[in-house]
Amino acid sequence: MFAKIKSPVFIDGFRLELSGPKGNCLRGILRDDNGSICRTIEKDIALDSEELNWTGLNDLPYGRYTLELSQGEDEMKMHLVKRV
Repeated sequence: MFAKIKSPVFIDGFRLELSGPKGNCLRGILRDDNGSICRTIEKDIALDSEELNWTGLNDLPYGRYTLELSQGEDEMKMHLVKRV
């Protein structure tokens, strides 16, 4: 699995470009700076390359976040910043 984020800075949501084996479930966990889980998402990947728009994050406080993505045994982490 490979995910690329359009911009590491977000306000209400962000867009990910996903590429990897289709037919697997992608799991995402958004954690705040303290490591607490703020949001989770699961999506079945139907194509080898897809875009995922994760919206509805406007109520989260401003600050730094870590996005943890996993698909099967593949895992990756990305750092994000929520700003005004």
